[in-house]
Amino acid sequence: MPTSVRVSLGERSYDIEIGAGNLTRLGDFVAARRKVSHAVVIADAQVVGRYGEVAVQSLNATGIATQILTVPPGEASKSVAQADHLWNALVDLKADRRTVVVALGGGVVGDLAGFVAATFARGLAFFQVPTTLLAQVDSSVGGKVAVNLPRAKNMVGAFWQPAGVLIDLQTLDSLPEREYRAGLAEVVKYGMAQDAAFFALLESAVPQILSRDRAALETIVARSCRLKADVVEQDEREESGLRAILNYGHTFAHALEAVTDYGQFLHGEAVAVGMVCAAKLAHRLGRISSEVTSRQEVLLKKLGLPTSASGLDARQIVDSMAHDKKVQHGTLRFVLPTRLGHVELVSDVPMDAVLAVLEETVPRFAEIRSQA
Repeated sequence: MPTSVRVSLGERSYDIEIGAGNLTRLGDFVAARRKVSHAVVIADAQVVGRYGEVAVQSLNATGIATQILTVPPGEASKSVAQADHLWNALVDLKADRRTVVVALGGGVVGDLAGFVAATFARGLAFFQVPTTLLAQVDSSVGGKVAVNLPRAKNMVGAFWQPAGVLIDLQTLDSLPEREYRAGLAEVVKYGMAQDAAFFALLESAVPQILSRDRAALETIVARSCRLKADVVEQDEREESGLRAILNYGHTFAHALEAVTDYGQFLHGEAVAVGMVCAAKLAHRLGRISSEVTSRQEVLLKKLGLPTSASGLDARQIVDSMAHDKKVQHGTLRFVLPTRLGHVELVSDVPMDAVLAVLEETVPRFAEIRSQA
């Protein structure tokens, strides 16, 4: 039987179903939650080849007429230009308010398709069918949808909850090793930010996680989804500041992605480096012990994730941080740990401390800083 996680948001509540081989049940999953006769599946070209036919056949079997729209793979597709392409394609397909959008793929497709659904015809229902680990544990849950601007990640977006999330763990079998390991960064994030016991479980289960043991995967995906749902239920639209804890490591990560034109790092890789920077910053400010920073870095390395970056212009990294969505009244705020399993949103962080962390984590920075 699949594992189910409920995201309780009143009339916007929905289920996350986690199992193996349940993509064949997509039609039943959708039909049980929306009265629908027309669906548009949005996927990248690689995912369509692997899972498009299964998804369409399942939807058709329940009487739902279905078409597929494809976008190029990669972060560059999360753009206003691709959103415009999809909006016009939906017009050509005569989509209306009764049409549902199905996002089939990784985080890029989920964010892009969700943003298109949120904005077309003033809002279409959509379902998330994440096929990467990162999307399964993070981006498919919580209703944050967006596209990137050239200088700022996720800057144009909306809060638009899915009608349901269907997670088929078998899709992880074909995931390239690099992408699989990148997704583990977001899993580590939940342990660092919310659940010390979960972090310890990850430390004890590294071999099973790396071998993609099915039982281990179901455990870490379900726990990650539950931890994220707990936060989203309390702060759906980031009004209290609680939801910001889910961005642990992301202030540094988004800047790393932006200055490399979203081409050098997978998102999870950038998050891994960003978490190292955030932990070092917290330690420098006296908020955590060196033991916490060491445990995080050791776990990330065991999971095959990067813990430093090189060859970057750190002045651009600092400038890019100024566009972070956590900037408030011109002040940059960081999500920093106070202990394992707990983080806080911190204002008035001395820039000298940020520069010192970058100097330590991003080679070349000392040279650049001396020329300033």
